Amino acid sequence: MPRVLTETDVADFRGRLCTAAERLFAERGPDAVTMRQLAAALGVSPMTPYRYFQDKNDILAAVRTNGFNRFAEALEKARDQTDGDARRKGAAVGDAYVTFALEHPHTYKLMFDLNQPDEGEYPELVEAGRRARATLRDYVQDLIANGVLAGDAEEVGTMFWAAAHGCVVLELAGKLPPGTAKDLHHALGQAISRGLRPGAA
Repeated sequence: MPRVLTETDVADFRGRLCTAAERLFAERGPDAVTMRQLAAALGVSPMTPYRYFQDKNDILAAVRTNGFNRFAEALEKARDQTDGDARRKGAAVGDAYVTFALEHPHTYKLMFDLNQPDEGEYPELVEAGRRARATLRDYVQDLIANGVLAGDAEEVGTMFWAAAHGCVVLELAGKLPPGTAKDLHHALGQAISRGLRPGAA
C-alpha cells in the first residue's frame, strides 16, 4: 500500500519534477519528451508522476507558471527596491529582465518561446502570465506619469519588451558575444526613449 503523502512530500516531488521537466522541455521540446523520460530523470517508476500531475501538459503548465512568477518577482523587486526617479527604476527593470533571461535560459525559453493551446485550462498559468506582462507595463506607466515618455503604456511597454527579448534571444543563440545583450539593450532603450519624449517629432 502506497504511503500517505504529506503536503511537503507533494510539494517537494512536484518541485523536483518541474526542475527536470524544465530542462528536458527546453532542450528537446515538449512533444519529444515523454512521461517515462521525466520519471527516469528522477529515478522513479513511470507511473509515479501521475500521482502528482494529470499529464505532461499539466507539468508544462506548472513549469511555465513557476517561471512567469519568478520572472515577475525579479522585475517587481528591481522596480520596488531601486532608489531614485522613474528613469533609474526603469533602467533597473530592464537590467533585471536581461539578467533573469540569461541566468535562466531554459525557463525563459519555455515562458516566451512556447505557447500552450489549452492555456485557458490552467488559471494559475493565466494569472502568472498576466502578472509578468504587468511588470513590463507598470514601470512604463511610471515614466509616462513623470513626464519622461509620452504614449500608451501598454504599447510602449511592448516596444521595450520586444527590444529586450530580441537582445536576449540573439545572445542565447550565440549571435551576440556573451555579455553584450545588456549593453545592446541599453542602447536600444535609449534610442526608443528619445523618440518617445514628450514633444519629440
